[in-house]
Amino acid sequence: MSIAPLTEDQRDALQEVLNIAMGQAGNSLARILDAFVELSVPRIRFVEVSMVTSTIEEFVPCSGEVTAVRQAFFDDLRGEALIIFDQNGCQDIADLMGYDDHLDVQAQQELLLDVSNVLVGAILNGVTNTLGTHLSYSAPSIMAERTLLNQIITPENVPWTHSALLEVNYSLKDRDFRSHLLLFMAEEAIEALRKAVDDFVESF
Repeated sequence: MSIAPLTEDQRDALQEVLNIAMGQAGNSLARILDAFVELSVPRIRFVEVSMVTSTIEEFVPCSGEVTAVRQAFFDDLRGEALIIFDQNGCQDIADLMGYDDHLDVQAQQELLLDVSNVLVGAILNGVTNTLGTHLSYSAPSIMAERTLLNQIITPENVPWTHSALLEVNYSLKDRDFRSHLLLFMAEEAIEALRKAVDDFVESF
């Protein structure tokens, strides 16, 4: 099975939708942390399951351990959000949010879940508001903790063969904190995404 690539108009429109959504998510994070949030240019790619690990490694250039949070979304569009945190930056979040002491494991998990919920909620709300779609999403959960990047996802355990992968990353100026937000939409959701983008383009 192969997935037809996005047309140039579809890719440009989706890029604009992501720019709007990630800006909203960045603003939400900046308000919580009272810090300047730097944003990347969003990236869009269709990937086969056999390439998912190498693609994540390309998008997330980290040689150390990471913690990953997952959050499912469904309704008009369906997929999984994966938020990857550089382990060295976790304490930066705690400092900015007023935690004076070193966090224990449970407190650090709760903090990352809270930040993930803000990022995913803001970016998905931005996407749905712009495209006129409706989404619901599950509570976030820890997928992997202090794990090497190439061990987060094993292709043999992934239930799809192709996915649309949308990636944005956030960092804090003068801090070590960096997070990468990856949105995976499997085969059955790609056509729904393509139609939503076409409807968005035709609305102008």
